[in-house]
Amino acid sequence: MTRTIILFLLTLSAAWAHQPVHDKNTTDWTFDNPYVIEKPEVSKAIYAELNGAPDVYRITIDRAFDFYAGITQPKWEGCARAHWFSVDILDENRDLISSLDGERFEWWAWYEEYGKQWYWIGPESGEDFLSTDRFPAGTYYLKVYNQAQQGLYVLAVGDDEQFGPITITRTLISLPGIEKRFWEEPEARCRAEQETSR
Repeated sequence: MTRTIILFLLTLSAAWAHQPVHDKNTTDWTFDNPYVIEKPEVSKAIYAELNGAPDVYRITIDRAFDFYAGITQPKWEGCARAHWFSVDILDENRDLISSLDGERFEWWAWYEEYGKQWYWIGPESGEDFLSTDRFPAGTYYLKVYNQAQQGLYVLAVGDDEQFGPITITRTLISLPGIEKRFWEEPEARCRAEQETSR
């Protein structure tokens, strides 16, 4: 398995070369206590879960930078998509810059061939997983939410692919937990629910 993961990291497609970050926090990230995104231009895929309230992420940077954000979620075999997600991009005063409206977006299925997983791809601020916006220096917030304020999602930020030895090691450690929490367990629950409803 380790060999497969290393091969995966070395051959990542440009379309989805985001460093996986497994957010194991079970409380909500709020404006008073946001998840801080360091180095916002470096590509990251933050695997997280809504638990009754929106999640808030903060970017603070002292120079202009290429901004990218996109929202996806795991796709489980034989299971309907339970939730959609939206992302509001806000300035330091929490005024809306733009909204990635997941409710009105036509989500599409995408197979990530190296990780061997399916995703639902939602709206993005950019194009084809790459930045199309340059933001000035400052503080920005990303607010992830949906009507139910529930569900597993993946927030992709940045488009500068950087996979050094430390990142590869962190990825090797985090991928099994991500696989279990975001695919194996939900898919098993879905199948069990389908069996009991028959």
